[in-house]
Amino acid sequence: MKKTTLLAAAIMVMGMATAAQAGDAGAGKAKSAACAGCHGANGMAGNKNYPNLAGQNEGYVIKATKDYRDGNRKDPMMASFVKGLSDADIANLAAFYSSVK
Repeated sequence: MKKTTLLAAAIMVMGMATAAQAGDAGAGKAKSAACAGCHGANGMAGNKNYPNLAGQNEGYVIKATKDYRDGNRKDPMMASFVKGLSDADIANLAAFYSSVK
């Protein structure tokens, strides 16, 4: 019972965090031009060396992008592209890429 309650509470908190970070997919699409060189125009990379972003989980894209921006994930190329992104920019990009099927 205790584990179930803790799990339910964790899911609820994660849901609130995602809702608080909800972005604007249209603004994200406009901002995604810089990403297209590696990740493709709609997040479908044409090169196997770069991951597809289309259809990715919104929360994952937010966390990964913030981690690159903040230096918690290391990749010089990604760091240079995301260093100037605000939290709102990242949320918008994540909303866009998660909306692409």
